[in-house]
Amino acid sequence: MAVDGERVAAAVRELLAAIGDDPARPGLAETPRRVAEAYADYFAGVGVDASAHLDTADLAGESGEIVLLRDIEFRSMCEHHLLPFTGVAHVAYLPSDRIVGLGRIPRVVETIASRPQIQERLTDEIADALVAGLEPRGVLVVVEAAHGCVAARGARQAKSSTVTVASRGTLAEPIERAEIMALIGERR
Repeated sequence: MAVDGERVAAAVRELLAAIGDDPARPGLAETPRRVAEAYADYFAGVGVDASAHLDTADLAGESGEIVLLRDIEFRSMCEHHLLPFTGVAHVAYLPSDRIVGLGRIPRVVETIASRPQIQERLTDEIADALVAGLEPRGVLVVVEAAHGCVAARGARQAKSSTVTVASRGTLAEPIERAEIMALIGERR
């Protein structure tokens, strides 16, 4: 489902008036259109099946021990305050009988992040999409993000970050998970 730009623009005009500003003043006149265009990008993942990015027919029969992509950058919007949170996702899976092109995993992350979201659900949905799309032996997803709602309002902790973890299959076992966590933290 595409974002209804006209409705978003009308809502932004109303919001600007509700906070006591003039939506027609020179500095704000184009803001409703700009916000509508931005929201079309921010929320492009609404209603999209992220596991569809994992069509692996061309790589069936391939496998490996561990596949790990570190530092997949993303941005999302907190569903509680509609403020951004940004960070990185580290995604690992243990293939069963197929692998996927490495560029497809960041697409999964981007699609799921492009929805009104909370970090905990984002982490779980990435893991679930990999399970649905690849049927791996195990999945581990670690997401680290800084939240606009924590930095700019309320607690005002501008330097804090939040880490969430989702594991499935064999990578839900602490011993199996430990090796991948070490690889995620390893920097050269």
